[in-house]
Amino acid sequence: MKRRLALAFAAFAVLALAVAGGCSQTAMIFPAPRQGREPAYPENLVRTRDATFLYFPGAKVVAYFHGNGEDLADSVPMVSLLRSLGMGVLAVEYPGYGVAGGAPSEQGAYAAAQSALDWLRAESGVDAGRVVLLGQSLGSGVATEMAKRGLGARLVLVSPFTSVADMARRMVPFFPASWVRHKFDTQSKAAAIGLPVLIVHGTEDEVVPFAMGEKLARSFPRAQLVPIPGGQHNDLLAMQAIPMREALSPFLKF
Repeated sequence: MKRRLALAFAAFAVLALAVAGGCSQTAMIFPAPRQGREPAYPENLVRTRDATFLYFPGAKVVAYFHGNGEDLADSVPMVSLLRSLGMGVLAVEYPGYGVAGGAPSEQGAYAAAQSALDWLRAESGVDAGRVVLLGQSLGSGVATEMAKRGLGARLVLVSPFTSVADMARRMVPFFPASWVRHKFDTQSKAAAIGLPVLIVHGTEDEVVPFAMGEKLARSFPRAQLVPIPGGQHNDLLAMQAIPMREALSPFLKF
């Protein structure tokens, strides 16, 4: 996954100035790994008409939304961490990723997430009061939208960006937001979300600047920011596993 998000936004910002085509934007924002990769934990894979996800039962469940250059086959580190903290896990796949059908899009990711959470409530009896929404990188936009819809009790954002338009403007100043098809605009939604929010961000993130995490922490009414000193965009579950665990553990006790 290393640097895929940065390269995606760089290409998006430059090429969209010349061609604002929806297909080009989709390919740049969703550089999915090769489709068809079998996920880890195949015995925990659930497929419904509208969603594909991994499910590990628990009294409280973390709904996990991964980054744009990953799929469920890459979910082992996060799933292992969350399960070691005593949480159930619902790890959702995006359309067009891994073994999920369809084509990737912002609205498609939201629909799959909503469908998986609806299944969790209907089939496992886990209501929103026992769900923590956790999004990493691109997944932070999905988690935030689910929080806006009232589908969780707490929200965790790992290495979050404020919006796709803001990321594009880092490459091309004065980039027109109206050109962005897949917005993932967490910043505009933050003020209306009253849940407890935990933001975990590496101070040396080379893809999504730490300043974006700081800005979001100021924008949510009930946010806590945990900086990971020296942490980069792709090493928080490897090189920074202990600080990540220390950040998540108390927040998941409610």
